[in-house]
Amino acid sequence: MTPTSGNQFSPRTFLPLALATAFGAGYAPIAPGTWGSAVGLLIWLVLPVSAWTQAAVIVFIVVAGSWSGGVAERHFGKTDPGQVVIDEVAGMLITLFLNPVGWAGAAGGFLLFRVADIFKPFPVRRFERLPGGAGIMADDVMAGIYANLGLRLFIWLSGHLALWSFTLLGQMPR
Repeated sequence: MTPTSGNQFSPRTFLPLALATAFGAGYAPIAPGTWGSAVGLLIWLVLPVSAWTQAAVIVFIVVAGSWSGGVAERHFGKTDPGQVVIDEVAGMLITLFLNPVGWAGAAGGFLLFRVADIFKPFPVRRFERLPGGAGIMADDVMAGIYANLGLRLFIWLSGHLALWSFTLLGQMPR
């Protein structure tokens, strides 16, 4: 894959590159994926609690990311360029989707997603083999699903462990 016209921005590439890089977060010199995840966290913060709205935003970002990721691959001349972080935005939103958390839980979800995205538990890495923007998005969507389930498990365990500790101590909360 060769870069297009010396990596110059053009009116045709401006919008897809802005989307793919999460409006510039992907150009961060250190840990651009973490910055992309932070953008996802900020979007989650301003979204209404409505499941339909959150689902619609996730679908939009996955579709837009598949398109813009493909454009970015051609622009940068390589597969899954580091500047493309819209996949982390989607993965972060999927991590927090329908999880009843506040800031502490969102921070835990952030950490869970970064771990799943970096270590890519089976079969996450296989999704990277999909062509173009679909491959860019799919592995982070799957990592987001794993992190979502991990966050749900943590929430469930923390509630049950608290209840068990009160039972063991003979003190039930009132």
